[in-house]
Amino acid sequence: MQNLLDFLARHFHWLVFLLLETVSGILLFSYNSYQGSTWISTANAVTGKTLELQADVEQFFSLKRLNEELSHRNIVLEQQLQILREKDSSATVSPFEGRLEGAIIPAKVVANTVDRRDNLITIDRGRIDGVQEDMGVISGTGLVGVVYMAGEHYSIVLPVLNRHSRISCSIRGRNYFGYLNWYGGSPVEAYVEDIPRHARFQKGEWVETSGYSAIFPKGVAVGKITNIYNSRDGLSYSLKVHLSTDFACLRDVYVINDISLPEQRRLMNAARDSLEMK
Repeated sequence: MQNLLDFLARHFHWLVFLLLETVSGILLFSYNSYQGSTWISTANAVTGKTLELQADVEQFFSLKRLNEELSHRNIVLEQQLQILREKDSSATVSPFEGRLEGAIIPAKVVANTVDRRDNLITIDRGRIDGVQEDMGVISGTGLVGVVYMAGEHYSIVLPVLNRHSRISCSIRGRNYFGYLNWYGGSPVEAYVEDIPRHARFQKGEWVETSGYSAIFPKGVAVGKITNIYNSRDGLSYSLKVHLSTDFACLRDVYVINDISLPEQRRLMNAARDSLEMK
């Protein structure tokens, strides 16, 4: 208590000065319209800037959630668009959206390379989350790759940017199909091989998954055709494709967990085993 009294005694003149300044300010702005309006205007400006700063901070910390929502919504819209291409204009797309919700497992990329011949991606989902080997992986912009190994909590994905990757693709709206391969070099370009010579198409057209495999449904975006070459044997075309997925900044991905795909995979494996036995 004595310390408080000593403090007040030492700084009494400053306390009186602050009190008088406060009273003077109140009287000035309360009984003078010009000064009052100036004070209100300044206070509003300061408050507005403070609220604006607060909103910017909140928006910054919500970008991660918004990015996830946009990526997921983009996948939904891409698949809805594919259905509209295959059906007449009176068809409804809402049942598909409900099916899609249960057919994908969202995941985060925790490790990724793009400068090697055999690039690999690690995601933060594993068997405990429903991820299994040979499941397809996509992003909000298109094709990513195939699950190569699945652990309890993490999985390794074999991406398009790997020389062992080979995914069935087709030219959108034309049904000519081939196989997507990557030979190293640029992480934004790959090649679709074995397109038949009688196929009719042009640069700028889209390439998408064909749906002929037991891994990806039809219509997942792969990229745009940028160049057309003859194959080495001259019997088919080789298409240079600018990939729609930017692997260098890949963050959010989705593992396809379509319940119809395991059945297709079992039938294809059974047919392959039957042919090998003959």
